[in-house]
Amino acid sequence: MNGKKLLALYGLKWNPFSPELPAEALLATPKIENFAWRVEQLVREGGFALITGESGTGKSVALRIVANRLGALRDVTVGVIERPQSKSPDFYRELGDIFAVKLAPHNRWCGFKALRERWKAHLASSRIRPVLLIDEAQEMSPEVLRELRILSSADFDATSLLTVILSGDGRLLELLRQEDLVPLGTRIRTRLVTEPATREELLELLGHALAKAGNTSLMTAELAETLVDHSAGNYRLLMIMGGELLAHGMAHEIGQLDEKCYLEVYQPRSTRPALKKKAKV
Repeated sequence: MNGKKLLALYGLKWNPFSPELPAEALLATPKIENFAWRVEQLVREGGFALITGESGTGKSVALRIVANRLGALRDVTVGVIERPQSKSPDFYRELGDIFAVKLAPHNRWCGFKALRERWKAHLASSRIRPVLLIDEAQEMSPEVLRELRILSSADFDATSLLTVILSGDGRLLELLRQEDLVPLGTRIRTRLVTEPATREELLELLGHALAKAGNTSLMTAELAETLVDHSAGNYRLLMIMGGELLAHGMAHEIGQLDEKCYLEVYQPRSTRPALKKKAKV
C-alpha cells in the first residue's frame, strides 16, 4: 500500500492494519505486560516459557512485544529460530549462526559442547542467560525439542544455560503431552494463554491502532462496531478487514471509511437482499 498516498489522503504515519507494524504501535494488554515482566525475571534464572493460543488471538504480537522488551535489557542476547521445522543437523546449524559459534554439522557432540561453552561464558560474565525465541513451535520435531532441553541444562539439571520461549497453537500443547516430552513440559516456568478477544478488547485494539497511526477519525464509530461484530473474536481477522476497507478507500479516494464502504467491499450490490418496495396506497 502506497505510503505517500496514505499520508496524503488520511494523514497516517503507517498502515494501521499492516502485520508489519512498528514496535510502538503494538498494543500490550495487561496480560501481555505481566507475561513480559515475568520473562524479564526468567532471563536471570533461565528455563522455558510458553505462549499458546489459537490462530489470530495475538501470540505473535505477544512474542514481538517480549522480544522488544528483552532487546532493550543490558547484556541480553536474543536469538530467533526462523525454521522451527528443521531436523537436528539444521537446527544446530541455525543455533551456530544465531550465537556465532562455528559448528561442524557432522559432529553433533562438538556442536553441543561449543554452544554450551558459549552460553556458560555469557552467563559467567553477565549473570544473564541468552534468550531463544521460537514461533510456530508446533512445527518442531520431538527429537529437536528433546535435544533443546538437554542442550540448555547443566549441573545435573540444576543450572539453565538458556532462556527459551516457545510459541504455538493447540498442536504444541498436544506435542508436549507426548511421553518423551513430559520432562520438557514440566520445565515450563511461565505461561501465556491467548484467547478469542471480547468485543471491548477488539474495540480497544482498533482505537489503539488508529491513534498510533495518527488518525482516530479514519473510520466512523458505526463502522468500527460493524467490524468488531464480524471479527468473531479474532484480532487477525479484524485487521485484515480493516486493511481491505482502507485499500478500498484509497482506490476510491474516500475521505472517511464508513458502513457504506463495508457494504461495497463485503456485500456487493448483486448479493445484497432486495429491498421491499412500499405498496402504493
